[in-house]
Amino acid sequence: MSLIVQKFGGSSVADADCIRRVAGIIADTFRAGNEVIVVLSAQGDTTDELLDKAAELNPRASKRELDMLMSTGEQVSISLMAMCLKGMGVPAVSLTGWQIGMHTNSDYGSARIERVTGERIKKELGQGRVVLVAGFQGINPSGDITTLGRGGSDTSAVAIAAAMHADKCQIFTDVDGVYTADPRKVPGARKLNEITYEEMQELASLGAQVLHNRSVELAKKYDVRLEVLSSFKNTPGTLVKEVTKNMEHLEITGIAKDTETVLFAIIGLKDEPGKAFKVFRLLANAKVNVDIILQSIGRSESKDISFTVPKSDMDKTLAVLEENRDSLGYEQIDVDANVAKVSTVGVGMVSTPGVAARMFEALSDAKININMISTSEIKISVLVAADQADRAMNVIHEKFFGK
Repeated sequence: MSLIVQKFGGSSVADADCIRRVAGIIADTFRAGNEVIVVLSAQGDTTDELLDKAAELNPRASKRELDMLMSTGEQVSISLMAMCLKGMGVPAVSLTGWQIGMHTNSDYGSARIERVTGERIKKELGQGRVVLVAGFQGINPSGDITTLGRGGSDTSAVAIAAAMHADKCQIFTDVDGVYTADPRKVPGARKLNEITYEEMQELASLGAQVLHNRSVELAKKYDVRLEVLSSFKNTPGTLVKEVTKNMEHLEITGIAKDTETVLFAIIGLKDEPGKAFKVFRLLANAKVNVDIILQSIGRSESKDISFTVPKSDMDKTLAVLEENRDSLGYEQIDVDANVAKVSTVGVGMVSTPGVAARMFEALSDAKININMISTSEIKISVLVAADQADRAMNVIHEKFFGK
């Protein structure tokens, strides 16, 4: 007997037919003699619809109340799934995050998991039931419901798998695995049989929407056996693991695109020590996540600093900089939201010279201009115009993987 954690996303439980199909997958796993814990997301676009309802009544609603509201979507999914499974003769019980002991900090809207007690899960499994858990949510030290941020159900599933020492954690999505690029944007994208935790985490943080980056971080930390597969096709998926067999064969593993980024340029800062520190200390204190940074060479006693932030932080970033204009002493701020970050990722970069040159050659041949560049041992990211991002992914993919 194996203990298996399965997670199904919103598109997988979008309507009654989808719920019945997923219930069949769960029932097959249970009837094969396994203990089964299932983590579910809210149906379809439920979370967005709830946010729209909140905005109608109070555009500045508190994050605490928003978390209380948004947590209801997952509760609908688990209760409907429990009803469906019981109708099929499969014993099942639905539980919220607080009922399973999913303890988080108090950062409403993007809470971090501190521990999972899982006592109720153990009790229900011991009684031979499939346990259905509301993903994306937990409870803070004050007893309030919290949510984990977009994609948080992936993180819920991996955290439960780690706490319960599950034999496997399966993430079911609307694609049948992890691809070298988004197959909806890059027709020649190839499915990967396996990928390292490190590569998957980079791709997830750079815009690939297959897995939540925090879920991969947890899987790596606690050595959770992770598999990405489709809830619509009965085909093998992609294994996410520490070491893969093809590490020596691929220059790059995947290409990702992030259109949720904004470019800021602070023009005319005084060219003196400490200016960059002052800028980024202010942004850090405001909890703004800064990504790519470029500082120009000082000329005429002034310099410019450019950087990117998530679109969700755009207004906050602009407010912080404008409030501190006198102390920073800049001439102007330029903001460009029509940009996208395109990245190549692969552990093979470490031992393969010329990867950056080939990537830049592909963009040059396609007449795509690069605004900024950021690199690490296994990643190269470029900032391009948003309307050129899909073409950039395609030409880079063709350069490394062929047509």
